[in-house]
Order: sequence, then structure tokens, then C-alpha cells
Amino acid sequence: MVVPIREINMKRLRMRLKHPFATSFGTMEHKEFFLLEAKDGEGNSGFGESAAFTEPWYTEETVETTRHMLEDFLIPILQKNQVHHPDEVTELFRAVRRNNMAKAAIEGAVWDLSAKREGLPLSRALGGEKRKIDVGVSIGIQPSVKDTLDVVERYLREGYKRLKLKIKPGWDIDVLREVRRCFPEAPIMADANSAYTLEDIDHLRQLDDLELLMVEQPLGADDIIDHANLQAAIRTPICLDESITSLEDATKAVELGSCKVVNLKISRVGGLTEARRIHDYCQEQGIAVWCGGMLEAGVGRAHNIALTTLPQFVLPGDTSGSSRYWEKDIIQPEVTATDGEIVVPEQPGIGFQLDEEAVRSFTVEEKTFDF
Repeated sequence: MVVPIREINMKRLRMRLKHPFATSFGTMEHKEFFLLEAKDGEGNSGFGESAAFTEPWYTEETVETTRHMLEDFLIPILQKNQVHHPDEVTELFRAVRRNNMAKAAIEGAVWDLSAKREGLPLSRALGGEKRKIDVGVSIGIQPSVKDTLDVVERYLREGYKRLKLKIKPGWDIDVLREVRRCFPEAPIMADANSAYTLEDIDHLRQLDDLELLMVEQPLGADDIIDHANLQAAIRTPICLDESITSLEDATKAVELGSCKVVNLKISRVGGLTEARRIHDYCQEQGIAVWCGGMLEAGVGRAHNIALTTLPQFVLPGDTSGSSRYWEKDIIQPEVTATDGEIVVPEQPGIGFQLDEEAVRSFTVEEKTFDF
């Protein structure tokens, strides 16, 4: 059965974050992204959302490179080829190296369109079975230790089932130690965003005293070897994020012993198809998986929810409620988390409707591609 694409609409949105979000690589106050709509000409629309930031902090991709790849390469590939199943999009795009976030944006729209045409929730189309998912929250670097403790206390009261604290050299062990002292039973982890090297190995050994769930991506974004050496030297489980961009990366990391946990982000690995492949491999190998966030608006958040219904997502992800990040989201209803859980929508596709008024208010440019 063909997934007929008759038109793709690409809108560039600019949304202000509710609170600035600080990590080891910078502070964000706005999020710019592309909202992709794939139409079948029969009244159905599928939606995808790009994740790259305006600057190449997280990966080499940016909002502008996403635009270039979509307009000049990826959308033209779809214009020239029939798609019978969303999995085929990944294969069509293999001729284009990397640029995974651009690929994931358009592939997500095709997955949503296909699921709606079949009358299936996206979660079910992917093979997921959960009706609720556990979620945690990511906490950026705060102005002070007291501010950090206040934020941690607030999110624990709200019932989030895992707290991720961003760290960097000079803002790490002492902060985490104080959080652990005040909240001895809290499920906390640390995320370094590649801020350390193996020269910091003695410093990082101090993490073992803090009973963390894991430390995420302590070393280089493109490294697997040094992470294997670090994991052999510390008890704290290492979770790889930026280092895993494909199933091949995941296979090498597991075989080398570079990690015990994988943070699986749809955008980082090029889309839902590759994310599911990595999930299946980790399930076979007994590697814990959880779904990371990229400060997504509602469409990207909905894709994360659908993916997290797969069985090997055994740790709470970063997909917290919309109100955690936005005064107003672009979907109706907004994503809500209650006692650390999100109910998986049962409607076809992503399960949320676009808030057209909100989308118009955030749109700064728009372009349409006919098929």
C-alpha cells in the first residue's frame, strides 16, 4: 500500500522557552524549528518536527542546515520516489550522509501520515503496547546550589520519576553531593554533554559515592573507546547520548563495554525507523533504554511518547509536560504529566491536534512543495 504524498508544507517557528535552559555548552531562551506537514490529498496530514538548534552545540546540525537539507535534498528525494511504508524513507535517505535531524523531521511526518491512513495510533504502528509511560525531567544548570535544590524539590513534589541534572567542570560533584544529601532517595542522574576527558577520571570516580542512576555522555561526542575505559574504571553506569547516531554505533558501544544505558533520541539517529532498530538491538543485549529530549514542542513530544511505548524503554525519559517548557504549546490538548506518568493517546497518528492559532502566532516563514 502506497503512502501517497501530494504536498509537504514546511513552516519555521520561533517559540520562547518558559525559562532559560543552561547546559555545559550554552544557554537557550528561544527554540527555532521546522514543522513539517505531509498531506495525502485525501484530507489526512502527518506532522514532524525538526530538533536542531540555531547553533551547532549539540551536533553539527543547525536550523539553517536543516532547511538546506530539506529543501535541496530530502524533500526532492521524496518527490521522485513512491513510499509504501515509512521504513523506506530511511533507505531512500541513505545516499545523504548524516544530517540525521533533518531526516528525522520529514520521516516523522511520513510515519504520522501512514499511521493516520491506517487508523492506528503511532505508538501501535511502531509496535508499542504501553498505555502510560514514566517520565522524568531535565534540569538545566541553575544560578546557585540553593536554586538547584528548590527546583529538585519542586519536581519531586510533582511526581517526576527521574531527575537529570546538567553538570560541567566546576559545577558537578559538590552540587550533586548536596542534592544527594538533601534528597537521599531521589532518582537522580547527571548529564555532562561531553564536558570531560579521560584526564578527569579520578574526579569522575567521585560519582560512585552518590548512587546515581547513571552519568550521561561524560566524554567526547564522537567517542566510544575512551568511554569503555572510563566505564571499566567507575561503578556508575555510563549512558551514551551523542555517541550513538546509528545502530552501528550502538553495536560497537555495547560490544566494547562503553555504556550500560542508551539515551535514544529520534532526531539524533535519523528517525523512528532507526530508533526502533536500536531499541530492538538493546532489548536483545539487555541494555536499558530511555528517551531523551531536545526541548521539543508538542509534535516532537508526541513522537517521543509514541516511541517510549516500546518495551525496552525501562527508564523514565525526558518527555515531561508541555507546561514545563512553554506558556503555550502548538498542540491540543497539551502534553500533561501526572505523578510522573503520561497517558498515551489512542487517536490515530500522534494523537494530538495542531493548535492552528498557536502555530500561526509562532510561524516566521513558510514554504510549500508540491508532488
